[in-house]
Amino acid sequence: QVQLVESGGGLVQAGGSLRLSCAASGSIFAINVMGWYRQAPGKQRELAADITSGGTTDYADSVKGRFTISRDNAKNTVHLQMNNLKPEDTAVYYCYLYRGGADYWGKGTLVTVSS
Repeated sequence: QVQLVESGGGLVQAGGSLRLSCAASGSIFAINVMGWYRQAPGKQRELAADITSGGTTDYADSVKGRFTISRDNAKNTVHLQMNNLKPEDTAVYYCYLYRGGADYWGKGTLVTVSS
């Protein structure tokens, strides 16, 4: 089993920044993908960004140039630096880890961006 614990959500004004962090523990394989999905009210969950254990990143078009994902393999952590936040970034952000054909999810952290 894998446990994921997120931190760093909150309320910020448009144009501001937040940094999300996620710590993974448990049966984590060396080769995996970690990242962040988000779900806005009334919308489907969507990928924000992810990163492989080798460092390859992928971003949603809507966050490119504003969000940066990074990870520390030694600490099994992943971070999402979010800059120039917009009201449409308001969502619950979920950390996830994919490894060995299975995916695992955190409980989510709320990010609210006021206009």
